[in-house]
Amino acid sequence: MGRKKREFQSSELLNFFAKIYGFEDKLKAFEIKDFLQNYLSDALFSEIENVNLKEKVLVLRIKSPLLKNDFRMRKSFFLKKFQEVLKDESLINDLLIL
Repeated sequence: MGRKKREFQSSELLNFFAKIYGFEDKLKAFEIKDFLQNYLSDALFSEIENVNLKEKVLVLRIKSPLLKNDFRMRKSFFLKKFQEVLKDESLINDLLIL
């Protein structure tokens, strides 16, 4: 039980430094990338080249045209899912699939 509390404190500390040094968006993008790694199969996840959050727009660079199309067709679903992952709807306003 003590270990989990320490992990939480580390996470809080990391968030604190992220806020001070201005890399909160990068940290949130890593959270989304972790979610995608668990959500997608390894083969599909390997098609995702980059996950970036800038000015409340989440940008996904995807190699596979089929996966790219799937994300575009289900954009509102994924946008809502990513907002749930970050536990804050105001952090992402749009999803851009490239």
